[in-house]
Amino acid sequence: MLTIKPQYIKDSEGKGFVILSQKEYDKLMDELEELEDIRLYDEVKKNDDGKKILFSDYLKKRKKKNA
Repeated sequence: MLTIKPQYIKDSEGKGFVILSQKEYDKLMDELEELEDIRLYDEVKKNDDGKKILFSDYLKKRKKKNA
């Protein structure tokens, strides 16, 4: 569970800002990265057609495509 204690401030024009410690910011970024990985995994699984190829074959195909 992510626990952060943000501080909120406003400048003289009324714009709001959030201040986090470096540790809290790093935790937040790690959590967002993990969430992105989960979403990407879910998307790939949803579109999985069951076909499998060897990684070496994939690299050869990719090399030809990029040539």
